[in-house]
Amino acid sequence: MTLLSAENLEIGYAGRAMLPPVSFAVEAGQMWALIGRNGSGKTTLLRTLLGLIPRVGGRLARPGGTRIGYVPQRLDMDLSVPMRALDLVRGGQDTGWSFLDPRAPLRGRAAVRRALSDTGAEPLSSRPFATLSEGQKQRVLMARALAPDPGLLVLDEPTSAMDAAAEETTFDLVEALIRGRNLGVIVVAHHLAILARRATHLVYLDADCGLVLAGPTAEVARNHTFVEHYGDLFSGPRGGHHAHVGPTAEVHR
Repeated sequence: MTLLSAENLEIGYAGRAMLPPVSFAVEAGQMWALIGRNGSGKTTLLRTLLGLIPRVGGRLARPGGTRIGYVPQRLDMDLSVPMRALDLVRGGQDTGWSFLDPRAPLRGRAAVRRALSDTGAEPLSSRPFATLSEGQKQRVLMARALAPDPGLLVLDEPTSAMDAAAEETTFDLVEALIRGRNLGVIVVAHHLAILARRATHLVYLDADCGLVLAGPTAEVARNHTFVEHYGDLFSGPRGGHHAHVGPTAEVHR
């Protein structure tokens, strides 16, 4: 099932594209990683996909009105305000005109319980959010994003403040959520070694070179231009789930 599709999508500002057009489709069960150096266009693409800024050209669609759950890199809240983890997760229910639905509270409580359970955040419910570790905070924020029962989960640098062990644990959780909820996931991250093992698909952006690669991880990572910039991601031992390689990655330059 297609959750989000981009067709010859051009991103940028003030009507001016910063990269060549890109086409891809995010399906349920897939993890797409947006990668590239600082200033490559990752944030612009992410904001465009979320509808926060207008596209410059091309088409962007969410078939069936796919609901998106978003976990930002930084939470825009005053951590000095005493707020329990449960309160934060409940806040994820406040979307659109849901408050007008008399059945919303009952469904909302069930959705919050499921979100806390699926992320392993139930034991954290009564604790002040500000006192949690970075890994615990990430679980709570994922639960908040899952509370409205989205089809697509978008994660912006979810492991930027974590050590290697916590980072692996977080991606374990993301993969479990994909399987358990049949989600599609888009993640912005820098750790290519982890993404080579975890992400099913990549979008590689490089504004300096005017380059966009989009497709299955194995195809993008073995493209000669990508290897020239990052080396061979698969040169060492690795586990993972990329035995099946899909169609050739799209290359725009």
